[in-house]
Amino acid sequence: MKMTTMFLFALLAVAAAAQRPPQPIVLGPDDKPAFPAAPEGFDQRRDGIPHGRIETVEYESKSVGTRRKLLIYTPPGYSKEKKYPVLYLLHGIGGTEREWADNGAPDVILDNLYADRKLTPMIVVMPNGRAQANDRAEGNVFATAPAFGQFDKDLLGSVIPFVEATYPVLADRDHRALAGLSMGGGQSLNFGLANLSTFGWVGGFSSAPNTLPPAQLVPDPEKAKKLHLLWVSCGDQDGLIGISQAVHQHLKQNGVPHVWHVDSGPHNFAVWKNDLYLFSQRIFRR
Repeated sequence: MKMTTMFLFALLAVAAAAQRPPQPIVLGPDDKPAFPAAPEGFDQRRDGIPHGRIETVEYESKSVGTRRKLLIYTPPGYSKEKKYPVLYLLHGIGGTEREWADNGAPDVILDNLYADRKLTPMIVVMPNGRAQANDRAEGNVFATAPAFGQFDKDLLGSVIPFVEATYPVLADRDHRALAGLSMGGGQSLNFGLANLSTFGWVGGFSSAPNTLPPAQLVPDPEKAKKLHLLWVSCGDQDGLIGISQAVHQHLKQNGVPHVWHVDSGPHNFAVWKNDLYLFSQRIFRR
């Protein structure tokens, strides 16, 4: 079965899941935190420390055929004379390129980590994962699910080339990470594991039903072992936890190194902020 066909089946599952009642949550012995939660105040702006910058930029999308927006976070002390690794950070089905910035305080979380000397300096790119001409989160957002499945063409064919032509970045798999929340978590697992020569670090936060079935997501466990970090996480009160549990079990059964982190909480930004806090500290370190 072709990858695009599998994506379509997975994306149709998103709309179907939206119509079903929540599934019961059953936690097993593996379903526990891998790391302590972030300390109080980790997502609150601190005075007296250097701050990074978020800007909105536009690029030409070859696959969509329009100019599209994305957000770029550059770290404190950013200099065009240095070269940086890049984290591509994806949003959920109800959001746009602004969802992380408007709800997840990524600049604040990362600024605080830099001040505490816990982070490798990096550029963070927050694109719009809805790869269609009207990419706003309007009307029935579940109807736009197929556009999320087409985003790999935009990400690989336009977003990454634009970033690497415009910013001083290290352009190899060892210095590219891909992570996201909910629908973006599914995209990150799907696209990251399908493009192991492009990404060395992959994270799925509370991944949605667009996530491919585990055997299709990881058809060759030996190749998946090339990743420097494969992060799978979800909240313990999240009705979608079964998706991430299944991914974890498949990885575990096939000996694929990964982090399985079960946070305390539902399908919301309190969980995803903590994911970003924990994940960001563990990428670009070898």
